[in-house]
Amino acid sequence: MLAVIFNLFAAMALAFPYAERAGAETAPLIVALGDSLTAGYGLPPEQAFPALLEARLKAIGVPARVQNAGVSGDTSAGGRARLAWALAERPALVIVELGANDALRGIEPAQTEANLDAILTELRRRDIKVLLAGMRAPPNMGRDFAGEYDALFPRLAAKHGVPLYPFFLDGVAGQPALNQPDGIHPNLKGVEVIVERIAPHVKRALAGAG
Repeated sequence: MLAVIFNLFAAMALAFPYAERAGAETAPLIVALGDSLTAGYGLPPEQAFPALLEARLKAIGVPARVQNAGVSGDTSAGGRARLAWALAERPALVIVELGANDALRGIEPAQTEANLDAILTELRRRDIKVLLAGMRAPPNMGRDFAGEYDALFPRLAAKHGVPLYPFFLDGVAGQPALNQPDGIHPNLKGVEVIVERIAPHVKRALAGAG
């Protein structure tokens, strides 16, 4: 009898890791396609936006995997160029967080819009859900530039019929306590604020709601 019970527990112990792996493999995949704000510049991987978002989603009942497809310094053109690579695993949802470096480099908003438009067009062609994360132009770029730049995100969201999270750095931009010394990249507390605010929008987008 003891031998039977031992064998039963041994079988269960072997099965549990397999079940965990199977659950992870079947969980919907979210790809966070972005720049250093997504990549986690200045932070260890476990403190980057994708890792904390995955943990937060699980806490609110969404056992999704979040893949970090952020590249520090990337522009909308760079994101467009590597889109096919980012979609290799066929994600259920893509969070598009691009354009901040375009603004910092003074790239014409029309070019940024064209690149993001191409990304959203391809995602729609592949029938992949999207959450578009908007940005705002730095104040030193001037009123005309800011007006053109800030307007492109809601315009693209309306054109493609995708949900828009208006400002990825909402609640964090301009807050020294939530940013690294460069004043641009969020620290751990800043990423936590971003995740807390955007997670409900990610959950709705994954479910197909606006």
